[in-house]
Amino acid sequence: MIDPWLLERLVCPVTRQPLRYDDIAQELVSEAARLAYPIRDGVPVMLVKEARPLTP
Repeated sequence: MIDPWLLERLVCPVTRQPLRYDDIAQELVSEAARLAYPIRDGVPVMLVKEARPLTP
């Protein structure tokens, strides 16, 4: 689970759009950039090179 306060403030580093938290995959999803950023040990990894592309 990610802190709701933090989620409100995080944005995609590519598009600067809000992110959606995917509880099952433990990822922050950018619909605009079609990327999913991992959360490791409770810390969002907001690096584009660490993000996984979303499948259509």
